[in-house]
Order: sequence, then C-alpha cells, then structure tokens
Amino acid sequence: MDQPSPQDPAARDEAYLRLLAEHERALSTYVFSLVNSRADAADILQECKLALWRMFDRFEPGTNFLAWARTVALHQILNYRRAAQRRPESPHEREFIEAVAAEIDRRSDDLDRRSEVLRHCLQKLPERHRSIVVWRYYEECEVETIAAKSDRSVLAVYRLLSRIRETLNDCISRQLAATRTP
Repeated sequence: MDQPSPQDPAARDEAYLRLLAEHERALSTYVFSLVNSRADAADILQECKLALWRMFDRFEPGTNFLAWARTVALHQILNYRRAAQRRPESPHEREFIEAVAAEIDRRSDDLDRRSEVLRHCLQKLPERHRSIVVWRYYEECEVETIAAKSDRSVLAVYRLLSRIRETLNDCISRQLAATRTP
C-alpha cells in the first residue's frame, strides 16, 4: 500500500481505519492481557486508538502495523499506570509489564508463522481432503453432515479427519523445523 500523501487526509484516514480494523482484535487482546481492570483496559485501548491515529503519519506502510500498534499500546499502558497513581509503582512492575509484552509479541509472531505454514500445508492436500477440512473447521459442519456430503460413513469421516490432522501436523512440524536456524 502506498503511503497516503499529507494532502490526502481521506486516504490517510481510510488506510488507518483499514489497518486498525484488521488488527483491532489482536490489539485489544494485547491490552486486556496486560491490564488487570477491564474498565482500565477499555480506557487504555481507546486512548491507544487515538494515539495511533495521531501518530499514523509516522507509520511506515509495508511494515508490521500490529507490532507498531503494540509498542504504542505498551507506552499507553505504562503512562496510564504512572498517571493513575493508584499505588506506588514498584521498580519491577515496569520490567514485568515489558517482559510480558515481549513474550506476547514473541508468541504472536510464532502463531502468525504457524498460520502461514498451515495455509501452505493446506494447499498441499488433495482437493477432496481440503473440502473436508473446510466443511469441518471453516463451515463448522457436523461430522454427520460431512458424511452425507462426501458419501462416506460417519466412522470413515472421523478416520479421515484424524489422518488429515496428522498429515497437517507433520507438514507444519517439517516446515517449521526447516526454517529454524541452528
């Protein structure tokens, strides 16, 4: 996506709203996981969205919006805690929050990578097996419905799903192992 020009505020706003909508759930999960009070987390999330919008000119298109948004959110959380002065901040509280935030970022990156590998592995399945996966996990069909759609017995569908899951797990494990650096 090209960076909107400063003369085109509508394009800038649209780009921001598109990226926020795409990553809002993950950002919300991030904030709520780092803040004990749901009400405080909701306030921080709103402030974070405003800060992201005000600072959107600093975001580089093509980079990781969620990583950038999490950094902004972390600063919002730390600032909120300082401003609230509900209790004196222990010297370790900031370090703890930053450590938890780093772990969330690491795990999120791992999940993103696993999702990418899963998509690749799904493409390697035969079309008839992909159909079974789509019916079961994306359309949330019952096994009985899948059996009827695929002209198989219920037991055969259970066995096939088990083999497909095993194939996908093996594929994912191989792909992830191949991309790890020793």
